[in-house]
Amino acid sequence: MTRSYDGIVCFGGADWWYHNRGHYDIQMCRQFAKQIPVVYINSIGVRTPKLKEGSMFFRRVLRKLASYQRGFVKIDNNFAVLSPLSFPGKLARKLLKPIVNLQIKRSIKRMGISRPLIWVECPTAIDLALEVDAAGLIYQRTDRYEEFPGADPELIKDCDERLKQAADVTLYCSNLLYDEEKSQSKRACFIDHGVDFDSFLQAGTKTQSDPFDMKSIQRPRIGFVGGIDEHTFDAKLFNEVASKLPDMNFVLVGQCSLPPQWCELENVHLLGRKPYEDVPEYMAACDVLIMPWNDNDWVKACNPVKLKEYLAVGRPVVSSPFDELSKYSDCVNVARNADEFAQAIAKAINEPGNSTERQNRVRSHTWQAKARECQQEFQQQGLVMQGISEVATAITA
Repeated sequence: MTRSYDGIVCFGGADWWYHNRGHYDIQMCRQFAKQIPVVYINSIGVRTPKLKEGSMFFRRVLRKLASYQRGFVKIDNNFAVLSPLSFPGKLARKLLKPIVNLQIKRSIKRMGISRPLIWVECPTAIDLALEVDAAGLIYQRTDRYEEFPGADPELIKDCDERLKQAADVTLYCSNLLYDEEKSQSKRACFIDHGVDFDSFLQAGTKTQSDPFDMKSIQRPRIGFVGGIDEHTFDAKLFNEVASKLPDMNFVLVGQCSLPPQWCELENVHLLGRKPYEDVPEYMAACDVLIMPWNDNDWVKACNPVKLKEYLAVGRPVVSSPFDELSKYSDCVNVARNADEFAQAIAKAINEPGNSTERQNRVRSHTWQAKARECQQEFQQQGLVMQGISEVATAITA
């Protein structure tokens, strides 16, 4: 039976106001918003901040409060962001549920949506999502949230299992997760991450001045762009590598949740979080781009968007191993310890290789292409975008 939808309501895994906007859910929603209205609901959270986190605890709380104050914001004609009044924990969610439901219903109405397609990335949003009268349900299973530090693994597993059974389609972008879990879902589908290819290509190929806060940093520059968090970023490995290469400058761009003084090396420069639209220029201002990952269950099942962004910029890439990296072993230098990492960086500086070949590896992996794949899958399951008769024309470049 065909079910038409005239908008999308996405229970996201990030917060539009302070997280990286390169995330899968945000990028897909931005593509769908080219055709139909979208309400992106900022993450309701999967963990409770702890006082023992020190200053990071207060930063997390303050930025979330600032997000709440924004409420409903229309970014453009077809895309709006809602920051619902929600707090982690079962009791808080239960008490606030009527208020949040009202916020969601009002947001849907303000965007002129009458029959939405529900998209869930944050698993703890399941009860809110199921309250919405919808054409269908999509579950985005792109991370192992049960492995997220501070999360309640039993709660996440319960939400995850319920979503897989309820969703018309469960989307995966990790082959490891897809292979392990596809039998658990009503309908599982692998659709890989995309990349904002033109923006990163342009930054990597055009002659431009460096960002203002990088001009004084001497080359060679070794860059990492993204969240500097304990569960993903291997601080010990990074410190060892940076200390082995004292004549190179290491530039870290992104929000850091590690303890103060985690790195005090003179050749390491922490520039903080930058707006998403500025990220390509920071990557392009580096000579080598790195991914020093931890070896844990979260990373094993991850598929970082930054890999395709790094390649689209065209700079040499050095990374710790993870499952999805095997598809790019021809254009990424894989290092398993500090010695290999330092050697790979030094070699990449002296022999940077062919940037065009790296860019060509991800040229077809645009977010537009990935959104078309999604829509084709949805249509096969009887979910059709209202007013669109041909899948090929639904998402335009």
